[in-house]
Amino acid sequence: MDIAVITPEIIETDEFSLIEAEEETIVPAVLATVSAEELIFELGLWLSGLESFLNIQNHAFGEENRSKAASRDWTKEFRLTHSTLLQCSSLNFKLAQALKNESASEDELLGDLIASDKTFEITPKDIFNLSMSLKEAILLSEGLLRAAPLKFGEWTSWSKSLTEKLKKVSAFEKLIKSAEKTGEQFLPAPMQNLLRAKNLSAATEADLKLVLPRFGKILKWLDVIAQMVKQDKPLKPTLLIFARVYEQVQELTEYINNRLLRFQNEEDELFGALDGAVYVASIELKKVYQHELTGLTDIRPTPLVRAKIESAQGLLNDSFQQTLVSFAWLIDPTLEARSLFPAFQTKLEQSLALRESLWRVMHAVQTAEKNPETYPIETLVKKLNFFTEENMRFLMYKDWETVERFIEEILKTQNKKDLTPILHRFGAYLETLFGQVNMRGVLANHPFQPPLNQ
Repeated sequence: MDIAVITPEIIETDEFSLIEAEEETIVPAVLATVSAEELIFELGLWLSGLESFLNIQNHAFGEENRSKAASRDWTKEFRLTHSTLLQCSSLNFKLAQALKNESASEDELLGDLIASDKTFEITPKDIFNLSMSLKEAILLSEGLLRAAPLKFGEWTSWSKSLTEKLKKVSAFEKLIKSAEKTGEQFLPAPMQNLLRAKNLSAATEADLKLVLPRFGKILKWLDVIAQMVKQDKPLKPTLLIFARVYEQVQELTEYINNRLLRFQNEEDELFGALDGAVYVASIELKKVYQHELTGLTDIRPTPLVRAKIESAQGLLNDSFQQTLVSFAWLIDPTLEARSLFPAFQTKLEQSLALRESLWRVMHAVQTAEKNPETYPIETLVKKLNFFTEENMRFLMYKDWETVERFIEEILKTQNKKDLTPILHRFGAYLETLFGQVNMRGVLANHPFQPPLNQ
């Protein structure tokens, strides 16, 4: 998108008018009705993701050796940064418009819209300065993209200079802090009620009130990714949000580890819960950032990108939700997980149905493989069709294509001798898939019992 730099002929006017003139070539004329609070959060979220994505000292996505990093093309990272700068510029303009419309006077622009903490107060001048910095960064970014391919040297220089430029603008840090404050309040209401009940020792209550909001912040960022998947939006930009989540999890585990070192009683239930949270977080980080998201910028097929993003988000979200449930059980052991996260009940019901259906298909496939001449193929086809129509949607998106490919191959094969090796491979795959489903957190208290009727 080409952006024309305009110099408005306005001598005496307010900053909002200047922003309108400067941004008129970037932002569509018709704006969706979004509150200033929502825009403040969204802009802060994307700015935080941009900051983390540019942090080359803490690169989240996989382990790259220096020679590979130096030789590969970093143009795709430049494009992701450029698209985010455009989005932030658009959000900043919408924020200026929303504040202007919602405020009775310029002196009250952000009176009640941002936390009462003076740290978060943003003035029209702050918004205007951010607008100018984003505009300049967009123009520079466009120039760099015209020089593609771009190597690691250009990326490190651009990352450093852009980070320094943004941090000089006071609104940058204020918006990020405001978004994080909003994220910390994303804890489920029953969890907040439990903390207010004060059925805990003073030390335990103090620890939980410091730790749990950090989980809320992580879950809020992950929820944004989930909404983008649900709304079928372009998903590669979520890498910036994942970059921020990576840093948030690292900060959380570092904080908890420091607290554990000062813990006097290692037999305390809270010690075990904190230690377990760190352990689970470290495992999930490796799964997500060294496997699911590695090399995602180079992947072109949209279904594969969606599958990896959905899988990464699901792994982290389910893990942190389950960890929060374990903390809640410290306060009230009788609490049901679904009272904290209503989706748990839906996930449980779906996972139970999926596991049973998957077991039936696996059993049918393995039986047909052992007796290809006598097993009624019509029965197998019927079970496969039922599975694809009723329960396959409860699998992770990334597994759909493999299952469909196996089923299609079975349906096309007429010779029963040729069918045997296909059934063998499919049976082995289903066995692995069944094991993965059975490991879902929501099924932890529901051991599998094979159905009597097969």
